[in-house]
Amino acid sequence: MVNAWSHTHRMKRLAVGQMTTLEYSEWWVKRINDNVPRPSQENSQSIEEYLRVVPSELEIIKQDFEIRNAELEKKIEQMDEENVNLRLDVDVQKLEADKLRKGKNRAEEKLDSLKTDYKKLRISMITIRLGKTSEQWREEIREERNKSDWWERNFQEVQARNEVLEKSLSESQKKKGELKD
Repeated sequence: MVNAWSHTHRMKRLAVGQMTTLEYSEWWVKRINDNVPRPSQENSQSIEEYLRVVPSELEIIKQDFEIRNAELEKKIEQMDEENVNLRLDVDVQKLEADKLRKGKNRAEEKLDSLKTDYKKLRISMITIRLGKTSEQWREEIREERNKSDWWERNFQEVQARNEVLEKSLSESQKKKGELKD
């Protein structure tokens, strides 16, 4: 009786009509005691190797989860890098805007100073002739006007750059706000 368990036995079945599916019939034919399939001659793997090759549903789900988690971590890292870069861009643009504002203020101050100097010179020319010929005065006035025009152009250029930078700064701040959301 004890020896009966160490031998492989085939079991017979009795079926009436279509009571079993094709898959069940195939499984039943391959089945040996305790539902362990017989090794086929085509497949020379041991049962341990065969079971190692076929992952369980839980392992498949776990692998899918790990892959998705890795992808999301990469996306988070990329977004963090973009966020840092945008913050740096905003900081740089703020510094540039401040620098241009200071340059604009200096240009305005110099322009105002030149205008007052020009007015004073004109008044002094009217009141005192200072021993220069009218041609010399005309030449000096021309030079002062050229300087005044140059400062006016510089002031307008700085003002235009300042407007462009302020527009760019507001766009960057909007993007930064969108990223935070």
